[in-house]
Amino acid sequence: MDTESVKNIKKILVGVDDSADAQLAFRVAMRRAIDLNATLYIVSVLEKDEMNVFQVLDDDYVHGEREELKKHLLRYQKIAEEAGVVDVRIVIAEGDPGETIVKEVIPSINPDLLVVGALSKQGIRKYFGSQAAYMAKYAPCSVFVVR
Repeated sequence: MDTESVKNIKKILVGVDDSADAQLAFRVAMRRAIDLNATLYIVSVLEKDEMNVFQVLDDDYVHGEREELKKHLLRYQKIAEEAGVVDVRIVIAEGDPGETIVKEVIPSINPDLLVVGALSKQGIRKYFGSQAAYMAKYAPCSVFVVR
């Protein structure tokens, strides 16, 4: 990537969960946002397929999960702001992480760079490597996969 292309990065989107790779991706995205004076968008996806049918049908349960996720993202936002990122925004989405980020979040934000971790916190079925590969293949922007 040439220096001019790097300078044109004004919006960075980072996907986070509790995995070590996502934590690293957040730190990388935060550093890039500081260095490039870019807006940092922090996204996390509420996965309804991890809930049982009764939980999905319970609006109070889903609302509670969403509120917990929001609190979690606000902590990330505070860390980024304290580190020196000037403009930090949080995004909560629902669905399959890779597909939701590519098909819903990216079109609404139009980032110049997506930063994601290679692995997720879930077990083998939710191996984020496949999510990261999906996003790298289908995202209409540059993707930085962190390991």
